[in-house]
Amino acid sequence: MNRVSSTGWPALRIPRSSWTCWVPNRPRKSSSSSLVIEVNIMKTLHFGAGNIGRGFIGKLLADASHQVTFADVNETLIDQLNHRQEYKVHVVGTDQKLDVVRNVAAVSSAGHEVIARIITADLVTTAVGPNILDKIASTLAKGLQARFDAGNLTPLNVIACENMVRGTSHLKQEVLKYLPVAYHATLESCVGFVDSAVDRIVPPAAANDDPLEVTVESFSEWIVDQTQFKGDLPQVAGMEPTDNLMAFVERKLFTLNTGHIVTAYLGKLRGYQTVREAIEDPVIRSKVRRAMEESGAVLVRRYGFDPRLHAAYIEKILTRFANPYLVDEIDRVGRQPLRKLAAGDRLVKPLLGTLEYGLPNDHLQEGIAAALHYRNADDPQAVELQTLLTDLGPAQALARVTGLDADSEIVAAIVARYHNLQ
Repeated sequence: MNRVSSTGWPALRIPRSSWTCWVPNRPRKSSSSSLVIEVNIMKTLHFGAGNIGRGFIGKLLADASHQVTFADVNETLIDQLNHRQEYKVHVVGTDQKLDVVRNVAAVSSAGHEVIARIITADLVTTAVGPNILDKIASTLAKGLQARFDAGNLTPLNVIACENMVRGTSHLKQEVLKYLPVAYHATLESCVGFVDSAVDRIVPPAAANDDPLEVTVESFSEWIVDQTQFKGDLPQVAGMEPTDNLMAFVERKLFTLNTGHIVTAYLGKLRGYQTVREAIEDPVIRSKVRRAMEESGAVLVRRYGFDPRLHAAYIEKILTRFANPYLVDEIDRVGRQPLRKLAAGDRLVKPLLGTLEYGLPNDHLQEGIAAALHYRNADDPQAVELQTLLTDLGPAQALARVTGLDADSEIVAAIVARYHNLQ
């Protein structure tokens, strides 16, 4: 009888020291015939069956003929996906259409079946949110251990599709904490942890009788670091490989994310409920554009982006915010203000860039000041932020949350704007 590994799966008898990653031969055409003898269907396991998972990453993968299995904790979604094996996606904007994503399945991310899927997967993707990413690391580590024990040493790539700089690299470090050291060399040889930048507005679905139906904007962008793949790059329409990922990560963070959050916090102060309502206010629209221009100046200086092309990119984003077919609630965008005020996130990171290069930052300051006013009794981080402001005062609270020096000129300037917004 085969020895059983600590993961519960049959263990391979080959000594671990002799394991090497191998790439299977791809199907080839006969020299005398155009017939392809074998067709390999990519098996993808996607963590997160929420709106972004179904409406963005899962859809692109299914459109590329991947066999997509969603892993989630929501039993209703799991049951519905397995029962119907398809769902509708409304694409709205300049190009409107109704797509049906077919041939999908789902498993519980807390059960044994997800381990079996990792053993046989060709690709693993996530869209769970930065706060949940660490929680799936132990599951992924168990699955990888079982995969190696079962003798599957073919290349596997993992792509975290999150609003997080180098999110997949972070996930890798968390996986290594759970994976026994004896398997680390095999992971380094066989598993690519591929960082990405993702951009598509997918608001919560409007209430209807279909729990799987999702609405997305027509624009989407999924850029991946081609230098981090193991084996062949998967061919997915809409997934763009680059060898300069950080330029695109920061372009998205400093433009879409910065503009989105400034719109939300300024809109909240004026009593608006949705991003569209806020961005149609000419005063807010002007301030948001100027904030994105300030962060854009950092990108032009740091990465050499063409100023005219970046200005057009800013205008495209403003148009996306005003999409009349998307109901994007301000409290969805503005939630978790402590995370969004962190030093590496969408407000403070571009501000630090302006300080580094000696560039204007008045409207970024105003966005941060507006964030300090964000109130939402249903958001624990918003409640904690207001508690910090009450207990510490604005300068010390801002320093605690952002990492900025409480005695610095920039903090004094932001605090002055905070008081002016009251």
